[in-house]
Amino acid sequence: MENRLDLDALHELIEAKDYRRIKKEISDMYPADIAWLLGDMDAKNMILVFRLIPKEEAAETFSYLDFDSQEIIVNAVTDNELSAIMDELYVDDAVDLIEELPAGVVRRVLRCVDSSTREIINRYLKYEDDTAGTIMTSEYINLKSEMTVLEAFRYIRRKAGDSEDIYNCYVIDKNRILQGTVSIKTLILAEADDKIGDLMEDDPIYVRTGDDKEHVAGIISHYDLLTVPVVDDELRLVGIVTIDDAVEVMQEEVTEDFEIMAAMLPSEKPYLKTGVFSLAKNRIVWLLFLMVSSTITGSILSTFEEALAVIPVLVSFVPMLMGTGGNSGSQASTLIIRGMAIDEIRLRDFPKVLFKELRVGLVCGISLGIICFAGVYLLYGHNPALALTVAITIALTVLMAKCLGCVMPMAAKAVKLDPALMASALITTIVDACSLLVYFAIVNLILL
Repeated sequence: MENRLDLDALHELIEAKDYRRIKKEISDMYPADIAWLLGDMDAKNMILVFRLIPKEEAAETFSYLDFDSQEIIVNAVTDNELSAIMDELYVDDAVDLIEELPAGVVRRVLRCVDSSTREIINRYLKYEDDTAGTIMTSEYINLKSEMTVLEAFRYIRRKAGDSEDIYNCYVIDKNRILQGTVSIKTLILAEADDKIGDLMEDDPIYVRTGDDKEHVAGIISHYDLLTVPVVDDELRLVGIVTIDDAVEVMQEEVTEDFEIMAAMLPSEKPYLKTGVFSLAKNRIVWLLFLMVSSTITGSILSTFEEALAVIPVLVSFVPMLMGTGGNSGSQASTLIIRGMAIDEIRLRDFPKVLFKELRVGLVCGISLGIICFAGVYLLYGHNPALALTVAITIALTVLMAKCLGCVMPMAAKAVKLDPALMASALITTIVDACSLLVYFAIVNLILL
């Protein structure tokens, strides 16, 4: 796999119409790599190359494509080809596809699947968005507690080809109530006549169909699971969520948090697939809010015009004070938001977090204050009062910013808001205003 076909080489083969060579080259590639190549091609060449993919790999390659590329393929292939693809797709991938396609295309896709698959897909589509029910798959191995290991292996061999995961098997009773789990490793190490009920773990970790998908991903991560079973309100096993779906959820949540922290509304499409006006719309709302919020800073400056007129040099320190405060708040908020996202920091840890940030703020503030005092004293006419004013303001601003940086995200979490809302842009705006108030209060005490 070292000499993989790259995009330029593939285009050269297409121009030369060397389809036999293309077919040979892509047959030696991983489906994920083929999908990556197809995603960078125009619609005409994408369809051409997709038709050259070996049938046994076409569905898997299709599952790796983004939804726009999938729609192009669906609209280009025949009903028989589409039926073959849908038959090979796992149910959760089929559901994801159908959720993104236009209604007219969805009707055609559903016509191309068998009735049992159509029933399962329709059931999945009834679950609320962003819940475990929307990301689970119904293709798994279930066993009965009265089975022997030998009987279990015979059953697994029959069902393994249609199952997304066979490393963990789920034990259910006649009413499909989840009783336990047993791994393939356990079965391999057991005797042929051992009973599944004696080998299974009878206190399985599970999630419910209505649980938030971010919570499900967190469960898989916390317990180092490859899969987690999904049950309904009566504890009947209805599906499983696999690690690949959990990773996708985590990526989506991280992307959303980054966008919110950068003062943008989250986008549902990748950057290159999002239009200019959509990107502008996602950004302008926050920019407008921050612009209006920043007028508070201007009003504070105008309030202290007399002080600035008496000592004009005070203006030169405003950018430094505001910048240092904003950066200090951003440092704290970024760590706290990240800690809460991975469940490293919880609301009950608030006193510990605040106490720690107080100490960090003191250390950083005093250190910067000392350096600032020396710099201002040496560069601005050896004026100790001015140097002391700026140094104290820097120290207090950093301390205040560190505290706000931890308090605001945790406060947002407490009132059921996304902590990422309290990220750098908003905190910087608030700290700017507070730092100016502190600055001029100290100016009045020392210089006026």
